[in-house]
Amino acid sequence: MALPIASCGLRLDDEAIRVAVALRLGLNLCVPHVCRCGSPVDAWGLHALVCKHAPGRTTRHQALNDIIARAFASAGIPAMKEPTGLTLGDGRRPDGLTLIPWQHGKPLTWDVTVATTLADSYISATASSAGAAAEMAATRKMAKYADLPASYTFQPVALDTLGPINTSAMDFLVDLGRRIAIVSGEDREGLFLFQRLSVTLQRYNSVMVHDSFVREDDPDL
Repeated sequence: MALPIASCGLRLDDEAIRVAVALRLGLNLCVPHVCRCGSPVDAWGLHALVCKHAPGRTTRHQALNDIIARAFASAGIPAMKEPTGLTLGDGRRPDGLTLIPWQHGKPLTWDVTVATTLADSYISATASSAGAAAEMAATRKMAKYADLPASYTFQPVALDTLGPINTSAMDFLVDLGRRIAIVSGEDREGLFLFQRLSVTLQRYNSVMVHDSFVREDDPDL
């Protein structure tokens, strides 16, 4: 339902649309080949979406986190990415922190993650419940930051590769979009925020499929 408005970050190129449609409909996505990591990639391209050697994994995470951080800025809420000093003993850092209270007098800290809907570890759950991969990923994030001081509110933002977002993040994003709309006067801010996240995710699905192909000039090989 996103209009291809480039200024809002909502425009996909033809290849990203091709990959998004193929993934959604279960169509062949590429010629079977060997990934840069040495693993086989089937015609559906599924390994490309879970490969830990794909350069696009890091840039995808940064792009999604940037969208959240910019949304706070648009709402007039100062925030910082990768804050330090939250008294987590092993050096863990969430992806961001508001510098003023968000709710109940507490600043909000968030962490973004992406789960692959069709990965072997999720497929049995996602086959019976849409969004199950995102919910499972969000639960793991909650456990990871369970020792965060009670003076912070922690919000996992978990997306899966076919689009769903975990339920608590949906509520958080609706609230954030409402706050942006108060500042901008544009009632569709919340809708645009959801669409930016979704379109960015689909864009990087295409990037990661292309990451799996080996090029003769690849400096990492």
